[in-house]
Amino acid sequence: MKIKVHGTGTPVWCTINGKGLAVKEIQVQAQKDHILSLCTASPVQALSELIWNALDADAFDVKIDVVQNGLGGIDQIRISDDGQGINALQADAYFGNLGGSWKRTADKTPISGRVLHGRKGRGRFKAFSLGNHVEWRTTMQTDHGLRSFVLSGEAEAPNHFLLSEVASPGPATGTEVVISNTRDALGALLDTASIVQQLAALFALYLKAYPNVRIYYQGLLVNPVIVQRKTETYTLKASDGSRVHMEMIEWKTKQVKNKIVFCSPDGYALHEVDAAVRTGSGFNYTVYLLSPRFPALHEENLLVLEELHPEIKAYLEVVREIVRTHFKERREALSAELFQQWQADGSYPVAAVGDDPAQQAVKDRFDACAMALRAGADSFDAYSVSERKLLFKLLNDALIAHPDETLSFVGDTLALPLKYRKALLKLGSGAKRTSATAQTHA
Repeated sequence: MKIKVHGTGTPVWCTINGKGLAVKEIQVQAQKDHILSLCTASPVQALSELIWNALDADAFDVKIDVVQNGLGGIDQIRISDDGQGINALQADAYFGNLGGSWKRTADKTPISGRVLHGRKGRGRFKAFSLGNHVEWRTTMQTDHGLRSFVLSGEAEAPNHFLLSEVASPGPATGTEVVISNTRDALGALLDTASIVQQLAALFALYLKAYPNVRIYYQGLLVNPVIVQRKTETYTLKASDGSRVHMEMIEWKTKQVKNKIVFCSPDGYALHEVDAAVRTGSGFNYTVYLLSPRFPALHEENLLVLEELHPEIKAYLEVVREIVRTHFKERREALSAELFQQWQADGSYPVAAVGDDPAQQAVKDRFDACAMALRAGADSFDAYSVSERKLLFKLLNDALIAHPDETLSFVGDTLALPLKYRKALLKLGSGAKRTSATAQTHA
């Protein structure tokens, strides 16, 4: 089939199976180098943008499938939804103008009334960070029934799209984004469990607000509740009297990095900052700050200044202090629970110490090393009782025979920060002094 294009935005006609179908070029009204800058994103960021586009189109089910080739590489990425589809009849106005998204004049999705997230029409370009060829296969409802279209583009010309109508419309409204000729550095997308956990963190507040929305990755439901260990909420009061809602989610998984996320009031993530608080004991968490103030700061590109902006710096200082206090209490409570569990199953090797200071020193240094091991070993909680019993026995014997060397080895092997290594070594020296004092008074 040959198609001759007469000019930008000019419909031309070709014949497919005897039917006349319009094919139209759409040229994005923006500089190419600016558009190219929008085509950069991590794999998870790109997927999240495409998911948001589906949710903003009133989708209730969004499914992401990674199709592998015979060599185990990624052949295609497909993101399908049951939303209202793309309004291809107005593609020139909405798809052809950067910043011309229909969402700029709306606050809610048209059918279910959910809060909209995208505003500037930039999210679609993130698809090119995943692959060189992208097709949006969409079906929309019109006054004359369902109509289906394919909108396609290439990464080498992200300011140019081709729109064509499909001869036979699909059975229902919705959109499928098909990304092919994929990038090489997408191996992380094959770690299904990790991607599900990361998406769970990104969409936690949205899925909590709209429980009838479902996101699937490789057939697995993205359910934040499954990977949450604990949630806490706080209210922060700004100097001007406004209030900021703070929600802290503690995750069961270690795949989610500890972050502070600035969000719009409905939970849409605008900017994230490293939490910069070491909690120990294997805690992984995300702090979400929700306020109508943050979208305004985001529009002015002030959130990215972080500690350099007085208002944002003040929020970060308060939040980090709350996090430190929260996890200090959590460490104490969790340690007590774990030690009780280990004593009950017989894996805890230290006997009751009574009033003996030397035995208390033995217990203190073993407890510190055991908690450090739990925090540093990803699979520690999956150990069987017999495996944990053997590990604890070897550790305790080593600590009794060579406390300083063992404590130093634990600190080096787990790559603990310097202050934690010093704290461990202090336990060893303290144990020796306590033992010597006990012998003197014997």
